[in-house]
Amino acid sequence: MEKIDLKDRKILFQLTLDSRQSFRSLGKKIGLSKDIITSRVKKLQEKGIIKSFYTAIDVYKIGYTIFRFYFTYQYANPEIKEEITEYFIKSKFANIIHTVEGTYDLVVFTLVTDLSEFYYFWDKSLTKYAGFFANQAFSIFFQEYYYGYTFLLDEKIDRKKAVLLTPGKRVEIDDFDSQILDLIIHDSRIPTIEIAKKLNLTTATIKSRIKKMIELGVIQGFRVDIDFSRLGYKWFKVDINLTDHKKIPQILSYIESNRHLVALDRSLGYVNLELEFYFKTVDQLHEIMDDITRKFPNVIKSYNYFSVIKSNKIEITNLL
Repeated sequence: MEKIDLKDRKILFQLTLDSRQSFRSLGKKIGLSKDIITSRVKKLQEKGIIKSFYTAIDVYKIGYTIFRFYFTYQYANPEIKEEITEYFIKSKFANIIHTVEGTYDLVVFTLVTDLSEFYYFWDKSLTKYAGFFANQAFSIFFQEYYYGYTFLLDEKIDRKKAVLLTPGKRVEIDDFDSQILDLIIHDSRIPTIEIAKKLNLTTATIKSRIKKMIELGVIQGFRVDIDFSRLGYKWFKVDINLTDHKKIPQILSYIESNRHLVALDRSLGYVNLELEFYFKTVDQLHEIMDDITRKFPNVIKSYNYFSVIKSNKIEITNLL
């Protein structure tokens, strides 16, 4: 586990809010010079804490629907598990694949525009491998609220949730917009002048198009991919079933102040409430759930949880 000081934590936190901001601007917020910020970010990258800078895109705005599948294995030896994982990795329909531990073993996200085409793929998948799945859970991802990584900081700050994904009217983007997104999606810090040279456009045009895509909600923000395991943290997804659906606003009002809560997911599927946390131990997760259960007696029917062991595939550039 890597040890970093509070200034590094503040740098990471500010980059989660806007990873495209200049290091001069970032330095003013933290009280450090541009050169020191540059040096510290470079060291965080060398340590593997910062993995990459990326652009968050609302895929619903460009015509996709997100389906999620959770699987628990049965009768599957390591070779079969690897075969199933490779099958989904090679598929154009599977965009995000995680090997997980907890209630489930495998998570597959699919981003779909043509439901009939996807159905035939999924039917083929189950024909091949359904016998190795003891349990399957399915949901249509509807909306995500983002609370930020305030657990990185020592001081308590105001937490404001932001909508990252939400269904709505499709936004039409042209080829140049798609090319810009393709360049910044995995490198949010790519200079505007470099994008302009690659696409043979002016920097003013690039800035204008990026600004417009932000206003339209296609671009939801500029983020940093942090390997939190190097800081001793682990990501947990908690799916909660309730006896009383009407209690959701009260539960959220209570839990939203917890600085380890990073996201709230909404879906059409098998659970009432989906929460995402970063904790150092699974005991912290159970403590939070015990606390909610005591606060809202006879409301929490059950909960499942899992954490990612390995991200096998994260691919969204082929959407553009």
